[in-house]
Amino acid sequence: MLDNALKLIKDLINHNYKAYIVGGFVRDYLLGRESQDIDVCTNATPKEIKEVFPDSFLPTDDYGSVVVNKYGIRFEITTFRKEFNYDKHRRPIEIEYIDDLYQDLLRRDFTINAICIDENGEIIDFLGGRDDLERKLIRTVGDANERFKQDPLRILRAIRFATILNFQLDNEVNEAIRNYRNLLHDLSYYRKKEELDKMFVSGFAERGIHMLLEYHLDKYLDLDNLSNVENTDSLIGIWSVLNVESHYPFSNNEKEMMKDIREVMRLNNYDPMTLYHYGLYVNSVAGEMKGLDKRKITESYNSLVIHRRQDLDISSEDIMNCMNKEPGEYISDIYDDVEKEVLYHRLSNKKEILLNYICEKYASNS
Repeated sequence: MLDNALKLIKDLINHNYKAYIVGGFVRDYLLGRESQDIDVCTNATPKEIKEVFPDSFLPTDDYGSVVVNKYGIRFEITTFRKEFNYDKHRRPIEIEYIDDLYQDLLRRDFTINAICIDENGEIIDFLGGRDDLERKLIRTVGDANERFKQDPLRILRAIRFATILNFQLDNEVNEAIRNYRNLLHDLSYYRKKEELDKMFVSGFAERGIHMLLEYHLDKYLDLDNLSNVENTDSLIGIWSVLNVESHYPFSNNEKEMMKDIREVMRLNNYDPMTLYHYGLYVNSVAGEMKGLDKRKITESYNSLVIHRRQDLDISSEDIMNCMNKEPGEYISDIYDDVEKEVLYHRLSNKKEILLNYICEKYASNS
């Protein structure tokens, strides 16, 4: 990825602009970690960036960023700038494009995200970020209180980086979180969820949840059930326990799945009917949170005689013929009964046996 990133910044440099790789990719590169996207900073304006990369697009034109998809990589290219006055602790009301890398780095959140790589692959570190990587320390660029007051989402970002990197928070950061955590109330649930999602899927969710609780951020994030989350790194499982669909944004499909997970938390996740009705994934997530053996849940699911109604060796037409009736709700009721009998091995899934059972039990009473 680095070689391709160097090619991209050289494209800008060949057009007489300054350009550097910056941010998370550089941090992860120095730590030997993989990155997905790459951030680039430059003195070229968004309009000039688009002239160099005609296929680029501007998702946030007024914010000075341009997205370029090249070499199979997503690059976000941002113009050097200063920021003034934050609107509702969210984003700067005013920005000024500048021609100074150092001044641009001063408006960034943490020192470990303010390290650059130039076109020769050399590290540029004006703010001591590399030392902080070695010390495993999360430290803000400039005054931590001011940084968190500008945008309290940085509080969650500090927790996330400390979580996934197993770093410590600088004393000033620690104090500033406690000073300004109440401002998390002012953030949109969408922004909070974006950051929490990254923490919860990191593979270190337990550590992150511990830190959120340590700083009592659950109160300011409206996560009243946070202390009840255990034994899982499943994103949907964690949100199921948190039960915050009334204010955090989720798709209808996610809401339905979380509802199902909460229901099966009260059930036997090895039981054939539970596995059949809720499926393997939902039972596995719930089982994991309950400390059950996921392999045994999988084995139990795979050993089911049927996995869906269509697996039964009878059709609705067979039932109607047996009952000598027109279509009606009775068909679904009979299916429910037969599914249960088959799943518990009280009936073999053979057409003749199933029809004999239906005819004897239902036709004689109709």
